[in-house]
Parts: sequence; structure tokens; C-alpha cells
Amino acid sequence: MEKELEKLAGEIAAAVNAAKTREELEAARVKYLGKKGALTAFFDKLGSLPKEEKPKAGALLNTLRKKADALLAEKAEGLESCSESNALDATLPGRNFSTGRYHPLTIISNEAKEIFKSLNFQIIEGPEIESDYYNFEALNFPPHHPARDMQNSFHLGNGMLLRTHTSPVQVRTMEKQKPPLRMITIGKCYRSDASDQTHTPMFHQIEGLMVDENINFGDLKGILKVFFSRLFEREVNIRFNPSYFPFTEPSVEVSFSCHVCGGSGCSVCKKTGWIEIGGAGMVDPNVFKSIGYDSERWTGFAFGWGIERLAMIKYGINDIRLFPENDLRFLGQFE
Repeated sequence: MEKELEKLAGEIAAAVNAAKTREELEAARVKYLGKKGALTAFFDKLGSLPKEEKPKAGALLNTLRKKADALLAEKAEGLESCSESNALDATLPGRNFSTGRYHPLTIISNEAKEIFKSLNFQIIEGPEIESDYYNFEALNFPPHHPARDMQNSFHLGNGMLLRTHTSPVQVRTMEKQKPPLRMITIGKCYRSDASDQTHTPMFHQIEGLMVDENINFGDLKGILKVFFSRLFEREVNIRFNPSYFPFTEPSVEVSFSCHVCGGSGCSVCKKTGWIEIGGAGMVDPNVFKSIGYDSERWTGFAFGWGIERLAMIKYGINDIRLFPENDLRFLGQFE
């Protein structure tokens, strides 16, 4: 038996050393040390040996078993180290990991906030669920006024609705603060509009308000010129066209000279040289009256337009429905 065990020890060592993978090493272990393995068969024969030979044979078998276990453990550790080394090959090129980016609406909102903060405007927020009073009545929309129908409201009952514009925040701010004041608010608005290239039921709006003594259209034009020039990174001119809004008098539609062609005419401005952006005007005295401001002493202007509209103009986006889709191919284009 001693010569047979020496031969078996050599076979085990050769099989273990020849193993290149964990699977091959496991096959060698099963072949020699498994329940039906070659070394296990010698242990089974131990009972049939003469009594005087059993101690020596048992010692040889145990010694061989320990050496085989040690060889297997050492080989397994070597295969593990080799696998880790291959996984951390420093010569391989680096891997690019996807990182989050700001949504284009967030980019525009943050830029707008920074510009107006530099002009000493406060950033104020307000509720998205509003009362009829703040959304309409305090803004000079009396009951049954036809202008209410233009805003296609989502009514919630009990005189509450989803706000159709961010102008209620202006009223709430004036109730809490005495003039002079400068503020903007940016937030979600809701109107029951069908989705198309330029309309969605939920959109974002920026509103601004400035109240002080002797405020006039010149102040409004100056503030807007600074804002649009910084936002589009090119000096622009401002143009006012007459319009109508219940809470401003007089009211205007605001346009700025095209930031692409500089006013000479291109596809972005439809060859007009001007881009219309939204409404503005001098605050109607009836609005001041509703919140207790002395309209004989204080004057002010207000303005408002969609954040989506600004983003579409700045980035050349032709469909407003792209913003809420969360398509990473679209969102990954903006820094």
C-alpha cells in the first residue's frame, strides 16, 4: 500500500498543478478526495487490513489527505489572485460612467434666478393650488369676466383650482410686504389645453414684479434688456407692442431682437428680426387697491412668460413635448 500511496500522491500533485480554472481544480478534488475518489477508496480498504498494518497505513493516508488539502487550498488561492489581477488590469483603457445632468428647464430657471438676484430681486415661491380670489379676482378678473375663459382652468371645487399662472404669488407677496419691492417667482402652472408642439397642460412660468415710486416703462424695458442680453449672451434690444391683460394697464407684448441674427432676419425669428416672448405692463391700480397699496404714490410693472418658451428659443427646440419625456438622448445634449 505504501508504494501505491506514493504513486497516488504524485497523481494528485500533477492534477492539482495542471488545473487552470476553478472548475478544473474542483474536478481534481472530486476525482481524488470525493466520496468515490481514489484516496477515499484507500480509506475504505483500511478496515480489511491486518490489525498490525492498520496504524501505519492510517498514518500514511491521513498525511496524504492533509498534503492534498493543502495543495488544493494553495492552488485555489493562486487562481483567485490571478482572477483579481486580470480584473484590475491597469493597462486597459478607462471606462466612462454616465453622470446626471441638469434638465434644460432647470438650467434656464437657475440662470434666470441668478440674473434677477444680481438685480436685487427676491426669489419667492407660492402654492400651486390656489383660490379663485388669488388666481383671478385680486388680479382684476371679476366674476364672469371673459378673460377667465382664456385660461381653461382645472377647477377643484369649493372655489379652489390649479393655478393658471404664477401671478397669484405677486398678490400674496404684496399683502405681506410694503413697497418698495422687487420679486420674481418661478413655478408650475396648469391649463386645460391639448398637448401639441407649443402647449402642454402643465408648464413652468416666470413672473416678475417691481413696485416703487415713479416706476415707468423705461424701467421695465431696462430690466428686460439686461435679463435677455445675459440669458442669450448677446446684447439685445426690446420692443413693446400694445396688448391687453386684466392686471396691467397699459399692457404690452414683449419682443427682443433675435439673438441669432442680431435682428437682420433668419429662420429662428422667421425673417422678422424679432422674437416675441410674453406679456408685461404697468400694474393696474385696481390690483394695488385690492391689497391696500396707495396707487397715487406707488407704481410698478409686472411681466411673465414660459420657461419652456425660453428654453426652446435658446436651445433651438421645436417641440415642447420633449421636455417631460425624460429621454436621455434628448436630455444628454444640455450642459
